[in-house]
Amino acid sequence: MIAARLRSTSRPHAPSRLRAVLAFAACALLGACSPSSACESPYAASPQFKDCSFQNPPNPEALPSAGSWKIWSRFLVGTKTDTVPTDPIPVQPLTPAQLEALDPQANHMVRLGHSSHLLKLRGKYWLIDPVFSERASPFQWLGPRRFHQPPITLEQLPPIEGLILSHDHYDHLDVATIEYLSQRVQRYFVPLGVKARLVEFGVPAERVAELDWWDKAQHDGIQLVATPAQHFSGRTLNDRNRTLWASWVIQSGEQRIFYSGDSGYFKGFRDIGERFGGFDLAMIENGAYDAYWPSVHMTPEQSVQAFEELRGKVLYSVHNSTFDLAFHTWHDPLDRIADLSEGKKIALATPVIGEVLTIGQPRTNLRWWAGLK
Repeated sequence: MIAARLRSTSRPHAPSRLRAVLAFAACALLGACSPSSACESPYAASPQFKDCSFQNPPNPEALPSAGSWKIWSRFLVGTKTDTVPTDPIPVQPLTPAQLEALDPQANHMVRLGHSSHLLKLRGKYWLIDPVFSERASPFQWLGPRRFHQPPITLEQLPPIEGLILSHDHYDHLDVATIEYLSQRVQRYFVPLGVKARLVEFGVPAERVAELDWWDKAQHDGIQLVATPAQHFSGRTLNDRNRTLWASWVIQSGEQRIFYSGDSGYFKGFRDIGERFGGFDLAMIENGAYDAYWPSVHMTPEQSVQAFEELRGKVLYSVHNSTFDLAFHTWHDPLDRIADLSEGKKIALATPVIGEVLTIGQPRTNLRWWAGLK
């Protein structure tokens, strides 16, 4: 059963194997490993593909990550404090009937956890980076474990018109979720190279559209553009940057949504904001940052700067509150971005898991995490 696979629990293993797995996880999530020397690629014509791999745009201000062993050893023996909540994370259960009752002429966003979202765009359902598994890991017996269950199960999801992926890391591209949805999604939109991943998981090749940065696509009245990001990719020890990563622009009717995917701060946010003239909702990553990998993820201060340069109306914080992926406290991203937004008079959205946000409609944002341990 899919539910059993998604909620599998851990079991003990030898310390040596544990160390190997943790090192693998650090490598996969933080980009501490070197790519293989093989150089053949069908994507060699992409402007993003150079020296046998996809690369970030030039950014002289980008600070380098710490060395591989330094990152690995910190994950193996470093001390973490308050990175996992001890109190339950609040979740608002979501039913198919509630989804059906949402205005089919409006655009709605439901937070499923981390960067996973269910959208109802003018009556049709879409998914962004859906992860329903218990762990963001190549193994369901070890690795970062969910703080909470999704507000709706895979089996309860309505028919999905489109699915958008930002890149192939385990906390964004989940095997069990994709396998379950493989025949239940009409169209997939992914960065270059990710199509092969989906086909391997059972998705029909003809349903997958691969996009390079600035490529456009359209499906059922929704306009999509894959836009630049500053990150990396890979799922094993020897396939780093064999696939592309992207942010996304989603146009539904008169409203524009931006999704940053995973990204460090770079000047590309200003370019995107100028090109599209701003966004009704900007979903910006805010979590898993660290001084050891300063250009892979954004600090809350950088997230706010990116939002301002994107010319967003509402800042929607993502990439937090579900998995333990760094060394900051689990609530630090929320505390800091809430304080920054309040000081700058920015309209902030930090929805409770399962909360429905209707784009363009007034709402009261709450610090739901305040007081939780």
